[in-house]
Amino acid sequence: MISLTDLRERIEQGAVSPDAAIAQSLAAIRAQDKAIGAFVHYDEGARAQTTGPLRGIVVGIKDNIDTADFPTEMGSQIYRGHRPRGDAPVVMALKRAGATIVGKTTTTAFAANDPTATLNPHNQAHTPGGSSSGSAAAVGGGMIPLALGTQTGGSVIRPASFCGTAAIKPSYRLLPTVGVKCFSWSLDTVGLFAASVRDVAAGLAAMTNRPELLAPSSVAAPRIGVVTQAFAGAPEASGAEALQKAARAAARAGATVRELAMPEIVAEAWRIHPVIQDFEAHQSFAWEYGQNYDAMPPLLRGRLDETKGVTPKDYDAAVDVAARARAALGAVFDEVDALVTLSAPGAAPQGLSSTGDPRYNRLWTLMGVPCVNVPTLVADGGLPVGVTVVAPFGADARALAAAAFVEAALKRD
Repeated sequence: MISLTDLRERIEQGAVSPDAAIAQSLAAIRAQDKAIGAFVHYDEGARAQTTGPLRGIVVGIKDNIDTADFPTEMGSQIYRGHRPRGDAPVVMALKRAGATIVGKTTTTAFAANDPTATLNPHNQAHTPGGSSSGSAAAVGGGMIPLALGTQTGGSVIRPASFCGTAAIKPSYRLLPTVGVKCFSWSLDTVGLFAASVRDVAAGLAAMTNRPELLAPSSVAAPRIGVVTQAFAGAPEASGAEALQKAARAAARAGATVRELAMPEIVAEAWRIHPVIQDFEAHQSFAWEYGQNYDAMPPLLRGRLDETKGVTPKDYDAAVDVAARARAALGAVFDEVDALVTLSAPGAAPQGLSSTGDPRYNRLWTLMGVPCVNVPTLVADGGLPVGVTVVAPFGADARALAAAAFVEAALKRD
């Protein structure tokens, strides 16, 4: 993979020019993307900007995020050729930081369940995950150093785990979702993919102008709670091994590590996540589902068919559970600095019929807390598996620092 921080250091030292860095990514895209299929559109004539902390850094944008320079088709035939008049604020934030937007990466249709044709860069017989399939595959395949995705259930953290990249789903609304096709306004979150935790932190710090998000050069040993999410079912062997490996490495590096059980209200929040997501999806897709029913992606259409009966009363009750669960989770962080949990049940499933199961991600999305995927092990078939580091709402710097600690511990272990 291409390290954003290493590349930026070389650019600042004059060892490589910003345009040469852009050319490196373009050459990698040309060499690899015919096989992987991470991009829907890209600009072969992309050039570097001359100023900004991300000058010379190529970024891919998930195709449910508005861009003025490229179509935004949302993985759906309904929006084939759709050209927004302007960039989404997150895209403008990257441009203001000096980044070069090279193109649009694949998304499952409307960031839902219907898979893309994108392949896992580590084993092309397996899914890269979804819905941010292209962004994860483009970074994991060494084509680009930074990409944007979105998460409503597990669509940043899970594909990052499957494709072996670091990634962050920041605190809810740290990054604006204006100009992002809405699925669920209570859940949708823009996230980033990069080669390492420090790379993710550097990208997020630059686009938000928040230097406090940069991962420190040395991190004090944190108090870590290991959460298995038993209410979500048992993981596969590779998922369980990844969690155990990360916990062991952190403990050997000096962290205080202990297993934590979540309060029952938090488990209940995990159970009602789909109620909130599906109720809001019916409103978000009212035009597409009502006026373009036959053109809707079949898995999403079936999901909407099955959830017509969710009532405002059901929704209001679920929102109340979520609010109480957030308060209970906040109290858990009085005991620990960060949580470490599963990023996925295990390695990426074989085939493209499924993008994998988000059951270990959706609670944290509903809670709105920052989550960082840390690549942890390589399972059979060369398939990566990661773990998720979670911190309290608004403590994105803490999440990144704790994740950097775990990442460094794994490298030493």
